[in-house]
Formats: sequence, structure tokens, C-alpha cells
Amino acid sequence: MGKVSIIGAGNVGGTVAAAVAHFNIASDVVLIDIKEGVAEGKAIDMMQSAQHYQFNSRVKGYTNDYSAVAESDVIVITSGIPRKPGMTREELIGVNAGIVKSVMDNCMKYAPEAYFIIVSNPMDTMTYLAVKNSKLPKNRVFGMGGALDSSRFVYYLREELGCAASDINAMVIGGHGDTTMIPLISKATYKAQPVCELLSKEKQEEIVKATMVGGATLTKYLGTSAWYAPGASVAAMVKSILLDEKKVFPTCTYLEGEYGQNDICIGVPAVIGKGGVEKIIDINLNEEEKALFAASAEAVNKTNNVLREMKLV
Repeated sequence: MGKVSIIGAGNVGGTVAAAVAHFNIASDVVLIDIKEGVAEGKAIDMMQSAQHYQFNSRVKGYTNDYSAVAESDVIVITSGIPRKPGMTREELIGVNAGIVKSVMDNCMKYAPEAYFIIVSNPMDTMTYLAVKNSKLPKNRVFGMGGALDSSRFVYYLREELGCAASDINAMVIGGHGDTTMIPLISKATYKAQPVCELLSKEKQEEIVKATMVGGATLTKYLGTSAWYAPGASVAAMVKSILLDEKKVFPTCTYLEGEYGQNDICIGVPAVIGKGGVEKIIDINLNEEEKALFAASAEAVNKTNNVLREMKLV
């Protein structure tokens, strides 16, 4: 069993730690936060649930002690701030870029062989920043977004079809944003049957739209970003690495010609195993999907240009 470290003990980071512990796939789970006592308290709380969840992982929390990540197999970065009233997107990118770069630098001092999963927003651009600044091989630094968006896609499909989530195969590619993600309704299946044969065109469009604003819908209800599904999505990716499951996840990964794109991190299906992103899967997109993916990449590149203009990459 390996070691997993999560940087940022907020709602998402704490849920990642708990989910990894519940999966019982890591001998050690480390939680680090900038705020005194938060990681320590959450770690103790999780450990006091071990008897009921029957896990053997040791969860420990630390305040800004990056030496605790030493020998980590996987490091998850959730650090960053949400956009505040009056803050421009450029300002948000600048602040979070500084945070993610600092976290990566500190982690690499103690765990240079780790695999990094980026969750911090804007996720595609923060993943790009992490890849560029760390100079690590692209298979070792990737983002979570598509795995979460796909889980939301599955949710809306199962609600309409009235079936188990495990009976649905559905995927979201492209950027991790309300206007940049691409739910591949044409590829979605229920027990191997195309859902396009089961749902009207209007219902398909409704589900696609609901998926694309899935995060915003929850923020409206909760007053903040969601955490259960993001945490579970990250933990599933961690599990695939530690157990070498070689599962396919829509993953924000660095492209070098795949899907007609270069020098960008964006969501595409990839095999995740003990080698991190082991293979990018080339799926056959129709003409509409190809156009949507190109537009999504263009939007992500515009955000990446903010990093370039600020000379952060």
C-alpha cells in the first residue's frame, strides 16, 4: 500500500483524504493545510471513524509542514481561493497560480518521484502551469476535471433512465468549465445500448445542458463548490494509480498532437495506472464534437495566455 498526500484540507481536500482512507488503498494519508489545526483536526476525526469504516490507513494532518509528504506516491493539490466579488478572472488566475506553483515547488523538494493530480481552479490552466513549471514528464502531472464532469453526466442520465449508475457508460471531454466541457451524448450507453436510442433529442439536450452547469447548480444550492463528487472522483483516480487498475478516465492531460492540439492541458480519455497517464485514448469524434473540442481548446488557451502574459510559464 502506498502513501497519498493531499494539499489543502478544505471541503474537497478533506473528502479526498476520507475517500482514500475508506478505499483502504494507502498505508498513509497525509493532509496539509495553511490554516493552523484544520488538517490535524480533520485527520483525527477521520481516524476516529476507522473502526466503523474498517480501514487501516493512517491519516495525519499538518500545518504547512511539507516534509510530511516525503515518499508520497501520489500528491493531490486542491489549494487555491474561489473567485471573490469584484475579482477579475485574471486576478484569480494570478493568485491561484502563485499558490499552485509554491505548493508544487515545496512538494517536489520532498517527493520528487510523486505523481501529481491537480484540482485547483481554473483546473486546466493550473494543470498546464504545474506541467510547465515542474518540468516533470507529462504522465506524472494531470488534472481531475473530466472525471468529475463525467460523474455528473452519469447522474443526470441515471435519473432519467431510472437505473444504476454502474449500468451507464458516459464521458465528458474538453475544458473543465460550464461553456468548455463536452458531454459526449452520442457515445453514452446504458447496458451497451446507445442512450440516443432511448431518449428523445430534446431530453438528450436537456441532460447535456444540465451536466454543463452541474457545478454551478450545486454552488447555487450550497453557496459554495461541491465536495463529495469531486473528492470521490480524485480518490478513484488515486486508486487506479496505486492498484494499477488501468481504468480509463477523462483526464486533463498535456497534449502533443493528440486530438489536433499541442501545448495544452485539456480533458481527454486516458488510461490511468501505476505509470500515471499511461496512454491517451483516441476516440472517434463526429464533426460536431471535433468542432466543439477545437472551440474548447481555444477557450482554454485564452486562459493559458494570462499565465504567459504574466510570465508565469
